[in-house]
Amino acid sequence: MHKSVLLDTSFFIRFLNDSDALYKNADEYFRYFISNNINMVLSTISIAEYCTGGDISELPLNNLQILPFNILHSKKAGEFAKLVFVNKNTLKLTERNIIPNDTKLFAQADTENNIDYYLTSDKQSEKIYTLLKSKMSVNFKFIDISISPSVTFPKKDNPPSLFE
Repeated sequence: MHKSVLLDTSFFIRFLNDSDALYKNADEYFRYFISNNINMVLSTISIAEYCTGGDISELPLNNLQILPFNILHSKKAGEFAKLVFVNKNTLKLTERNIIPNDTKLFAQADTENNIDYYLTSDKQSEKIYTLLKSKMSVNFKFIDISISPSVTFPKKDNPPSLFE
């Protein structure tokens, strides 16, 4: 089974704007995933988020696997959100809703057996991920897009590229 990465909305905001400070990293991750046969997954939740400021036609849908939010994801999102709510004061999150997106996307990444990574530039969601990981088993790795793919995936860990 191929590895997969769930790409959140912030990835696409950076990837589709070549003047964004994180565009270079987003582009390098995109190329890395293609060249290393890592499936790129886009949640219907992220599509909805993106469409608040962009158009679905801007997304590179030919390179993505679309993941609908389902009942299993809902159940897991509730479990995650309950833990986050109980710990919301210690997390010191900025003004934001907890359930709507972070916990739903994390639930999808956790529930889907083939998703190994979650890629984002959202520093607030990393706090939620860290809490979840400290309190329960989480089945995916959080990747911060501000960290270069060459650091996240050192050459010794990289499978051979299709383009080499």
